[in-house]
Amino acid sequence: MLHSMSTTVEPATDRSADEVNEEIRALWRRSGGTLSGEQREEYQRLVLEWAAAAPQPARAA
Repeated sequence: MLHSMSTTVEPATDRSADEVNEEIRALWRRSGGTLSGEQREEYQRLVLEWAAAAPQPARAA
């Protein structure tokens, strides 16, 4: 069975990128380094949340 990752970015989070990153790290610690299907979905959601919360670099003109 194939799973596709949604490309829809959720609204900006109220949490900082550092807070979301810590939750990602905790997920990996709890999993022992191997994510189950449900944990992979949580990981994907967290990565999208982290990307939305991360500061965006300034673009050159």
